[in-house]
Amino acid sequence: MTENIFDLIVIGAGPAGITASIYAVRKRMKLLVITKDIGGQTAISGDVENYTGYQFITGPDLTQKFEEHLRKFGIDLKEGEEVLQIQKEGELVRIKTDKGEYVSRTLIIASGKRSRQLNVPGEKEFKNKGLTYCATCDAPLFQGKDVAVIGGGNSALDAALQLIKIAKKVYIINNTPALGADAIMREKAMQSSIVTIFNNAQVLEITGDSFVKALKMKENGKERILPVEGIFVEIGLLPNTGFAREIERNQYEEIKVNNRNETNIPGIFAAGDVTDVPEKQIIIAAGEGSKASLSAFKYLMQHKF
Repeated sequence: MTENIFDLIVIGAGPAGITASIYAVRKRMKLLVITKDIGGQTAISGDVENYTGYQFITGPDLTQKFEEHLRKFGIDLKEGEEVLQIQKEGELVRIKTDKGEYVSRTLIIASGKRSRQLNVPGEKEFKNKGLTYCATCDAPLFQGKDVAVIGGGNSALDAALQLIKIAKKVYIINNTPALGADAIMREKAMQSSIVTIFNNAQVLEITGDSFVKALKMKENGKERILPVEGIFVEIGLLPNTGFAREIERNQYEEIKVNNRNETNIPGIFAAGDVTDVPEKQIIIAAGEGSKASLSAFKYLMQHKF
């Protein structure tokens, strides 16, 4: 075969993918990284206070540190490229993207997750016109305005706490009886004089003209119109596994892995938020990335190609 064959291809460049790549290059593996962006969910996170070594750092700043470490090694990086299909061909893995095809002896899937959508009328029409999925990216655009955060978990409260410093009024619309975020985040939100929390509430429609002007919601069975100029959708994440059709997944579409990050297909590993590993945290994803890379290296040492 005359094709350029890599020892390892890593899909994704969030905490898991970057850490896996750094471990791989230090093992002198012939490596390629394919990713749509750098940083993954870390890049759109707010304040990070639980990553060892940093008492406090923002998500974008931590992403910058990750990227600097990655680029230090001169890793072969295909940025802005989307993986469409992976296929095991004998002892090799073929990866098809929207820009080309690549072949590798091993593969690590670290493609992370993407924001879950509301799927209500007006959502598509007002995306980036007052409706956003990234408070870290877009909160500064809503200085002095009334905004709504949809969701009640950690990501929603993280967005609300960022917006408290910027917006005039922050409404939290949560579809469960109580907020499910960490206690300290709930306390901070509830202590703010500009925060109003609607529990047992559901968004029905987004309305406006050129930009968002209001949302229609149902609270405890009663419909009402809430005037807002910004809407931040924070209702969870979906794993980016559409290209991994032959990989075994759970009911949430997360890739199933064992404690060595092996999938059901030999030579294919997975790490980070895209997997069924419990708890989605930056530091956990990074640790899983290192494990996956070491497992891939061991696989290479134990197989003939």
